Amino acid sequence: MAKYQFRVEVVPRYLPDQSAPAQGHYVFAYTITITNTGDVAAQLISRTWNVNDAQGHTEKVKGLGVGGHQPLLQPGEKFEYISGTRLRTPTGTMHGSYRMVAADGCEFDAEIPSFTLSVPRTLH
Repeated sequence: MAKYQFRVEVVPRYLPDQSAPAQGHYVFAYTITITNTGDVAAQLISRTWNVNDAQGHTEKVKGLGVGGHQPLLQPGEKFEYISGTRLRTPTGTMHGSYRMVAADGCEFDAEIPSFTLSVPRTLH
């Protein structure tokens, strides 16, 4: 039986030079590394994100590919890209999934684990 498995790692960072806290604009970048840890090649087709601020506001973001790409990852291969988001609060969270299509035609979702966006020294 084929094994469809991907690991998604996220490294977020706050961008103070692009933020305006007095106006409620906090900008964050995040580096994503997607690794095919399964035994079947698969292509990333689309993404779905849930972006949550500290006031309970959630924005759902959907789109094709990532960073202008729809990478095909062979077993053991990695793909890395950088993207960003803006919040109205100094802290928030993001999570989501990537829609994948395996080389054998099977479609599945690769989960993006929840991660925290935080202005430094905001959370204990």
